[in-house]
Amino acid sequence: MTARRIWVPAGWPRAGAGAVLGIALAAFMGHLIPASQGLPWIMAPVGASAVLVFAVPASPLAQPWSVVGGNLISVSLGMAVGWICAQAGLGAPLAVSLAVGGAIAAMALARCTHPPGGAAAILGALAGVAPDAHLPGPLAPLALNVVGIVGVGWLYNTMTGHPWPHVATAPPQPAPLRTVTYDRADLDAVLADWGESLDVEPDDLDALFRAVERRVLRRWEDDHK
Repeated sequence: MTARRIWVPAGWPRAGAGAVLGIALAAFMGHLIPASQGLPWIMAPVGASAVLVFAVPASPLAQPWSVVGGNLISVSLGMAVGWICAQAGLGAPLAVSLAVGGAIAAMALARCTHPPGGAAAILGALAGVAPDAHLPGPLAPLALNVVGIVGVGWLYNTMTGHPWPHVATAPPQPAPLRTVTYDRADLDAVLADWGESLDVEPDDLDALFRAVERRVLRRWEDDHK
């Protein structure tokens, strides 16, 4: 069995520096909430959001609307589910499971799927089932944290050559040639030239492109029978 290579973002120093700045501003924004309200000033899901925004800014899961909508829709839904479960006398385990499942559906419908949204939904559900639950709960600090991450993500990624939101620019389509193919070294070279870290392993990209090649070849052969 051939061991799969461990995927490491090529631009990890840039991503790490961006995360430092993003979390710093997120934490500063969170401190705008008066301490007397007893709310946390930083929420765990923004740490996961920072990984996506700065390490894989080209990913569909890391775009601005995904970060904003995925976190805020999920935490709001989680709070509502938690409160309903509490009123119905249902336990927290059911509340968090329903919240995460509902958040996945809501994010998909709103076209803002963002993995940290699952964590945001759990936070919201736990806040909703708490005996002293009250609005805005974790929504307020999370919203301020998200503003910090998105603000730094837009400025920092753009200034470091990774425009955000990401817009893919495909080269012109070449004339179809039956004999055109590529070597794995070509794929690695293009990925290096492109300079974007994708949340897809090169081995998976290679498998996808080979499958596309086979399909194109079959179609070409069928057209010329």
